[in-house]
Amino acid sequence: MQENLPHILLDFLVDSGVSESVAQQINLWLLLLVILLVAWLMDLLIWKVLRLVSVRLSRRTRTRFDDFLVANRVPRYVAHIFPLLFLMEVLPLAFVDFEYMQRLVDRILMVMGVLLGLFVIKSVLSSARDYLKTLPHLRDKPLDSYIQVVMIFSWIGGILTILAILTDTTIWKFFTALGAASAVVLLIFKDSILGLVASIQVSINDMVRIGDWITFEKYGADGDVIEISLATVKVQNFDKTITTIPTYALISDSFKNWRGMQASGGRRIKRALHISQRSIRFLSPEDVESLKKIQLIGPYLADRSEKIDAHNAQNNIDKSLAINGRNLTNIGVFRKYIQEYLENNPAIHKKMTLMVRQLPPTAQGVPLEIYAFSRDKKWENYEYIMADIFDHLLVALPYFDLELFEFPVHFPGVADA
Repeated sequence: MQENLPHILLDFLVDSGVSESVAQQINLWLLLLVILLVAWLMDLLIWKVLRLVSVRLSRRTRTRFDDFLVANRVPRYVAHIFPLLFLMEVLPLAFVDFEYMQRLVDRILMVMGVLLGLFVIKSVLSSARDYLKTLPHLRDKPLDSYIQVVMIFSWIGGILTILAILTDTTIWKFFTALGAASAVVLLIFKDSILGLVASIQVSINDMVRIGDWITFEKYGADGDVIEISLATVKVQNFDKTITTIPTYALISDSFKNWRGMQASGGRRIKRALHISQRSIRFLSPEDVESLKKIQLIGPYLADRSEKIDAHNAQNNIDKSLAINGRNLTNIGVFRKYIQEYLENNPAIHKKMTLMVRQLPPTAQGVPLEIYAFSRDKKWENYEYIMADIFDHLLVALPYFDLELFEFPVHFPGVADA
């Protein structure tokens, strides 16, 4: 019955005196026009209904997942399915008298069905990704990598299916040929395969999350991770430039992740003052008495000098030479002053490591290194705290008769003094 329907108009035209070949052409184009017009109206009507229903549902439901489905055009792609099924069923009837065209149209419609299915999958996965990124415990996970992996396999399956349709063969033959050409496939998709392995390792080992501050000197990256995909990791540097790093480089090269610092109670201060060795000396009793006026170390000097004097007197130390017995030095007292200053500084975290240590002498003097942690981890505040500390210590140096090391400056034509 269905095969006779396209011939009604054809028989009418032939009976009207039109030649059979011309009648077939007229019949074909009129049928095509009617079928395509019905399919277009069906698509438009279904799309209007789906859009109205989806928008109303998204407004009434509490979850945002349906909002993302609408935003990623899932209802629009779903609306295409019904007209496509209609065309698969009806359009070949227009080519009943053109068998070779009928087979071609069948294959074209099947290919369109595969492509439409891929677009639906992509839209649904994109919606799922956007929704999962709104969840606090998944916001920093490399969801883009997982979506891309699924889409790669989907496109591979889709392409193989299309090739099987066009060549009128089974898909398993293409999988067999693909296995034989695996070396070529591995070469073509090397970066994607490495990225896939790297993404899995990065996720399992929790090496990098979106929002982490990382420093990758090899690639000139120093900033926050804004995207982790299958092939690349995007880092927004602090100068607002974007650095792209291959994902597999995260497991093959060394980089620094500052997440531990950000999750801890403070940010490390590790900087040294280089003291000129010529200014280091023993303190005389007069020097000690003068330094007792400094409130932070006054009690310390009183207690320490008393113990030193008692020790020297008990052991009959000849103090005509300062080197004999126990003595205070200006650099040692200054080191104690720095320690007390930091312990009384409200910007320094007292429950984390706090020390002032003397490093081995160098050609640039004797380094006195501060190793402490600021309470505020924000970059600009951290820099302000550190600068404020060293501003004070640089000004405090002369009170201990100490000098900061500086390279001598020679001016042309001026003899050394």
